Amino acid sequence: MMPDFAAMTWLNPPPHHVFGDGTLHVRTGKETDFWRETFYGFRRDNGHFLYRPVAGDFSVEVTVKGDYKVLYDQAGLMLRLSEMHWIKAGIEYTDGQAYFSVVVTNDRSDWSLVAIPADPNGVRIRLTRHAEAIRVQYRDVTDGHWKPVRLAYFPTSRSVDVGMMCCSPQREGFEVTFSGFTVGPAISRELHD
Repeated sequence: MMPDFAAMTWLNPPPHHVFGDGTLHVRTGKETDFWRETFYGFRRDNGHFLYRPVAGDFSVEVTVKGDYKVLYDQAGLMLRLSEMHWIKAGIEYTDGQAYFSVVVTNDRSDWSLVAIPADPNGVRIRLTRHAEAIRVQYRDVTDGHWKPVRLAYFPTSRSVDVGMMCCSPQREGFEVTFSGFTVGPAISRELHD
């Protein structure tokens, strides 16, 4: 089923975006980011986020393929309650390579990174909400299995904004394509196959 992009809303619309056949292509604005305080001492809430509200527990997936070139270029999924409560997870360029990156923000941000196998076709990402827990996974290109990256606390609420996020904190013009965006029932709570 094709995503209904017309039913979604932009937080900080990018200077350029195109909806295709089930795809979203974005070119980022200058020095965009989502971050609060920790280590760097600043707050930024000007990244690009196309979202819709989702109630209850759910799983959301997307494939992200970007032209990562400059430090902190990033794209993936985001869950958001407010400027002070959000999670972003996806691919981020740092130290000369793309990593799977997760930032959890409950008033202040934290950041975790894990090196994953590169895939020229992009990376499939999944976030699942199980009440107060958000489960972060990616699909490994080497064996096709969903790999766990993080299990994070997130405040409970009736609904949360869910969608695609991208930022380029050190430049403008980062290009990324999102495809296969889906939101559906939460996967099983079983953590291990």
